[in-house]
This record gives sequence, structure tokens and C-alpha cells, in this order.
Amino acid sequence: MQNPNELVDDPPVRGTRLLYDVYERCNVAVLEPAGYWDPKEDPKWRATMQEELTMIDKNQTWKLVKRYEHKRVIGVKWVFRTKLNADGSINKHKARLVVKGYAQIFGVDFFNKFAPVAKQDTIRMLLAIAAQRGWKICHLDVKSTFLNGFLEEEIYVEQPKGFVVKGHEDKFYILKKALYGLKQVPRAWYNRIDEYLGPVWINSLYICL
Repeated sequence: MQNPNELVDDPPVRGTRLLYDVYERCNVAVLEPAGYWDPKEDPKWRATMQEELTMIDKNQTWKLVKRYEHKRVIGVKWVFRTKLNADGSINKHKARLVVKGYAQIFGVDFFNKFAPVAKQDTIRMLLAIAAQRGWKICHLDVKSTFLNGFLEEEIYVEQPKGFVVKGHEDKFYILKKALYGLKQVPRAWYNRIDEYLGPVWINSLYICL
């Protein structure tokens, strides 16, 4: 008679998992749409595109107007991304409307596009001074940062595919605030935040010193 213990598999080696568990907790391949026509009939991608446009309208980023004949119109495109959790499962689907910045012309659609960037040495010095004097250090993250910069240039963009306003197919959007893809986006955001933080920083430094 066969020993009952021989019918039981050896205990699993520590640190191993069943192949079923591996497949269940990760995506072997995540396929993302390459353009608008791929996800236009997919409810989840359609919802993310609508969410993006709702945020743009809420932020008062643009205004639908008629275009003057001598004004250039820049195209826009949809960019799709699948956000994943740490375990590889899908967190959410994200759609972003991006301006085709490569079509911009210097001196027409933009002038200056650079923005000052803090160096690591400056950040280390600030942390050292704060530690020495017992200051509090706060960190914040501005949601949709680049969409909050005001534009100085007059820029027209096309209506996004799949969301053209009925009865106004011949109109275009004029941008009041920045959209992703524009060359001057970093500078537009820097100029706005500098108007607020500049005086605050100078006054705080004066009080501390």
C-alpha cells in the first residue's frame, strides 16, 4: 500500500508563487490606443476624453470663436495612457489633449519658452538652512500645473476630434491658458506662480533675517 505522505506535493519553496497568481496580478501586455479612431467606440476611453474636456472647460482654458483669415490654427491630438497600480493591476485610464507644438513658429506662436529651474545645490542649501534654524518645510503638488499658466500670445487650435460642437463646425478655440504640448507652457506657468510666490518669498526672507 502506498504511503499517504507520498501523495502530497513537496511544500512550496519560500518566495515562489503559482503561475495563476502571477497572471492574475499583472498585465502581460497593456495596449494603449495610438489615436482617436481606435478608442472612439470604447466607453471607458470615451469617458476619460470627456473628463479631460470637462476639466479644460472648468479651468476656462479656451473660448470658441471665429478665426480671422490671417491667423494660424494649430492642430491637437489625443494621447492615451493606462495608469497601473504597484501590483500591476489597472488603476485608471487617462486621456490627455495635447497641442501639436512642433507646428509652432518662433516669433509667431511663441517668443520665449525657457523657465528657470531650481538646481539641486540650491535645494540642499535651503534644506540645510531650514534644519539649522528649525523651520518647517512644506511640499505641495499643483494638479494639472501647466494648465494654469496664462498665455501672452494669441493662439488658435482646432476642435478635438469626436467633440466638435454641433452648429459651430467652422469655429476654432482661442487659448486663454496653456495646454500640454505648447512650447511656452513652462514659462507661462513660471510667470504666473512667480507673481504670487515672488513677493511672499521676499517678505518671508526679510522677516526671518
